[in-house]
Amino acid sequence: MEEKRYRHEYKYPLTHGQALIENAKINAVASRDSHTGADGSYQIRSLYFDDYQNSCYMSNENGVDEREKFRIRIYNHSTERITLECKEKYRGMTHKSSSPITLSQCEKLMRGEIPSDITKEQRVLHRLAYLMAVRLMRPAVIVEYERIPYVYRMQDANVRVTFDRKILSGSDVRAFLDERIAGRGILPVGTELMEVKFDSFLPDEIYQILQLEGLKASTFSKYYLCRKFQVRQKR
Repeated sequence: MEEKRYRHEYKYPLTHGQALIENAKINAVASRDSHTGADGSYQIRSLYFDDYQNSCYMSNENGVDEREKFRIRIYNHSTERITLECKEKYRGMTHKSSSPITLSQCEKLMRGEIPSDITKEQRVLHRLAYLMAVRLMRPAVIVEYERIPYVYRMQDANVRVTFDRKILSGSDVRAFLDERIAGRGILPVGTELMEVKFDSFLPDEIYQILQLEGLKASTFSKYYLCRKFQVRQKR
C-alpha cells in the first residue's frame, strides 16, 4: 500500500486590502494554475457528507486532530469531471485522496444511496459506502466559492497558494448539480481566505511574502462555517 504523504496547510482570513497586496506579491513569484479561466480563477462546488451524529462537524468544532471529511467536487458547474475526495487531518497536517466517479454514481450519492457499480479502483468510494452503511453517512451541505490559485515549484519546493472568495453555504443538497444554488455568504463582504499548502518546507521567498502586518494563521474551515448555522438551527 502506498504511504500517505501529508502536507502542511495554513489559512489566513484577509481583508480586501490585504488580499490585493498578497495577490500581487504571489503573482510576481508564482504561476497561475493551468486550469484557470481568462480571469485567472475557477469556481469550486463541493458536497460534504456527515453521519447521523454530525461527527465530522463536531470533530471540527472540538478541534479533534485526527479526522476525515468526504466531499464530491465539481468545477465551473461542469459534470465532465466529478471527483469524490477524502481529506484527512493528522497532527496538524493534511492528506487528500480521491476517486473519479460517474454522473450516475454522483446522483445516487446525492440521494443518500450507495452505488451498486463501485469498481476496485474507487477506494475512496468504497470507504464512503462503508460509512454510509454503518454510520448512516449522508450529504449534509454544499460549499461553493471562487478560487484564484497559484503554484510555486522550485527544486524540492512544492507550494500552492490560493485565494478563495464569495464563499456560499447551501442546504439544499439536491441542487448540487444545478447551474445555480441558493445559499448564504459565510464571510463579511470583501473578506477572502488565503490558503498556503506545502510539503516538507516553505521557501524563504514565500515566507517573506506572508510577513504582512495583521496577517495571522487561522484554523478557519469553510466546511465548518457553512454547517455551523445549519446545525444550530436544528438544535
